[in-house]
Amino acid sequence: MKIAIAGATGIVGTHVHRIARERGHEVVPLSRSTGHDLEHAAGTGSALADALTGVDTIIDVSGIQTLSRHRSIRFFESVSEALQTAGVAAGVRHLVALSIVGIDGVDASYYGGKLAQERAVQRGALPHTLLRATQFHEFAEQTMARGSLGPITLVPAARVRPIAARDVADRLVTLAEGEPLGRARDLSGPRDERLLDMIRRVIRARGIRRPTFEVRLPGLFGHAMESGHLRGTPDADRATLTFADWLDSDDAR
Repeated sequence: MKIAIAGATGIVGTHVHRIARERGHEVVPLSRSTGHDLEHAAGTGSALADALTGVDTIIDVSGIQTLSRHRSIRFFESVSEALQTAGVAAGVRHLVALSIVGIDGVDASYYGGKLAQERAVQRGALPHTLLRATQFHEFAEQTMARGSLGPITLVPAARVRPIAARDVADRLVTLAEGEPLGRARDLSGPRDERLLDMIRRVIRARGIRRPTFEVRLPGLFGHAMESGHLRGTPDADRATLTFADWLDSDDAR
């Protein structure tokens, strides 16, 4: 099978690329580093369609680091439009897209863009499978970097059920190998965690001395994180790699 990966150099995309190749698939990476600016690809001719020639399935794990709802929506709608248009032109048969567990009713900040992406996938011409997953184990270190303020780190109050990015990637490749499902079963991590505790474990594992403080974020975005709404429901499929075990693995180094 020939699989194109939108966002192939990101946290999940690198795992998708490796797993797909290990399973014997031909992979077409789509990212800025490979000459594909997906956000600005719509309406620019057949370059992206040419790259998708012979592709059976697109896995969309593209992303942007922003807390701006407007910026997030613009990015995900633009990427979705480009992939839909080029995919149809190239005869792609299946689009698999990654979203976030529990974002219904949280049309704010980054999540507003993910909801817009889901709508674009669902109304698009390409047969699709939409997978929602919980926050990644890798999210802790990303948050630590963004929340560093001088000698301290500020951590959003959040109850999460984190999952390893490679477990998400494995599920995405499995879904890409199958027929379009529409909405797939949600995928979550094995156990509940506080984001503050996760970051403190990362700091200890890195041998860093850095005070960390939990802060409550305002609005729908902050409430969704603090309430535990983003952990998913009990009927979600659960991966098995805990945050503690992930932190001891090669993926965390």
